[in-house]
Amino acid sequence: MPAPSTARSSVVVRSRGGAGAARLAAGMALALGACAAHAQTLLELYDAAHAYDATYLSARALAESVPYRIEQVEALQRPSASLVTSGARVETDPAIGGNYGSNSRSVSLSGRQPLFNRANEATIKQAERSLETAHADLETAEQDLILRVSQAYFDVLAAQDTLATTRTAKAAISEQLASAKRNFEVGTATITDTREAQARYDLATAQEIAAENDLVTRRIALDQLVGRSSVQPKPLVAPVTLPSLTPEHVDTWVQQAEAQHPAIRRAQVALEVARLETAKARAGALPTVDAVASVSRARGAIGGTFGAAEGTNSSASIGVQLNLPLYTGGSIQNRVKETLVLEERSREDLDAARRAVSQATRQAFYSLQSQAAQVRALEAAESSSQLALEATQLGYRVGVRVNLDVLNAQTQLYQTRRDLARARYDVLVGNLRLRQAAGQVSGADVAAIDRLLAR
Repeated sequence: MPAPSTARSSVVVRSRGGAGAARLAAGMALALGACAAHAQTLLELYDAAHAYDATYLSARALAESVPYRIEQVEALQRPSASLVTSGARVETDPAIGGNYGSNSRSVSLSGRQPLFNRANEATIKQAERSLETAHADLETAEQDLILRVSQAYFDVLAAQDTLATTRTAKAAISEQLASAKRNFEVGTATITDTREAQARYDLATAQEIAAENDLVTRRIALDQLVGRSSVQPKPLVAPVTLPSLTPEHVDTWVQQAEAQHPAIRRAQVALEVARLETAKARAGALPTVDAVASVSRARGAIGGTFGAAEGTNSSASIGVQLNLPLYTGGSIQNRVKETLVLEERSREDLDAARRAVSQATRQAFYSLQSQAAQVRALEAAESSSQLALEATQLGYRVGVRVNLDVLNAQTQLYQTRRDLARARYDVLVGNLRLRQAAGQVSGADVAAIDRLLAR
């Protein structure tokens, strides 16, 4: 299905009775329609990028590693056991007496169960909080992926619309150039009309080349992002209906952002971890209590002049071990002071995160409102430019307008249509940016925009 701007442009060409331009526009429409038949939707490409984008997959792998790190830290409060075995042969050669040699073998099994250790408890809680940080980072990466895919998708559509508009404008200028040449040959127009039309045609040719290159560049970027080649995004269904902004008040968006934005949640977790670090530093002055147990067995044989002697020694012990630091050179007190300062730093970072999120949300909200108003203004400008072109063409045919007036009216109409298509895409992406600024963009928002595309 051709883009809306292309369809409207074809109607204008046919209304002027240009058979060649009409055939060109019809061929463009058929080509775009064939591409749309094999095109991909935004949701489909988002799913593809979800399984291909290296930046997102890296963030997901990091989040998946956190539970294993937590299990490692939780081992601090679990029992531990170790087995040690050894064997040795010792030869001696004293000055008086015979040669002596000894064999020894030993095996020992020891275990430990922490009973009281405040520092370990704080370390475990810090590790558990790191899981929340990992979830926030993964959510941020996914929201960033949604914006990157959507932006690349609509960049390609905008480049397609620009190319289609440029080609339609070139066809219209070509007709006007041919008309100016015919009128000059019969003596009803001056050479100036022909040269003006030729200059516009050459400029349109240069713009077409630039538009083709821009489309290729945009497609390469989208292909790289989703891991596919020759991606063909589906255009918006005509007539275009943009989604309304809900909720309508910026303060509501800011409140939602402060409640659930990943950056704020991450800063909150960082403050909790800093507080636990202070508790862990203070725990350095507290005793630690462990239950300990061990079993050992040693066997040795000593050889000498009068024969060999063997002996076996076994022992077992169980008890409670208390470790109380008495003097550490002031390291504990200074560590506590350091963590208190770092805790204050984390508190300031949290305030900074809230302010940054609030500012970004307000800016995104008002930018989206401005973009929506721009779409409405361009829609009105498109209708006015269409009427102005028709009136100018009529005036040209009756001799009250010159060729340059028609060229200017055509240029204004096609530029307006190009800007309108771009503004509509900006509204859709701006809606996602607002939700990202508020920390709530998700795959459901991608699906909502996907429903606006042609099938």
